[in-house]
Amino acid sequence: MSNEITMYSADWCSDCRRSKRLLDSLEVEYTLIDVENEPSGASKVLEMTGGSQSIPVIVFSDGTHLVEPSDIDLKSKLISLSII
Repeated sequence: MSNEITMYSADWCSDCRRSKRLLDSLEVEYTLIDVENEPSGASKVLEMTGGSQSIPVIVFSDGTHLVEPSDIDLKSKLISLSII
């Protein structure tokens, strides 16, 4: 199984910066999509969140995603997928 992770975020978003810091500190690779610079990314966020502009949205290889996850929830998800 691929460990591919995609994070939809924006530079101004403090929750996004926190999630990025956690992933970086755990040396987890991810693809970053800046919803401010990529309109298709913003549309995808709206689609996944049912119309909410909440970010970050972190998408995992198993097809699931987390919206504005706490560090604890994000780390638990990474462990459950055997990424860390």
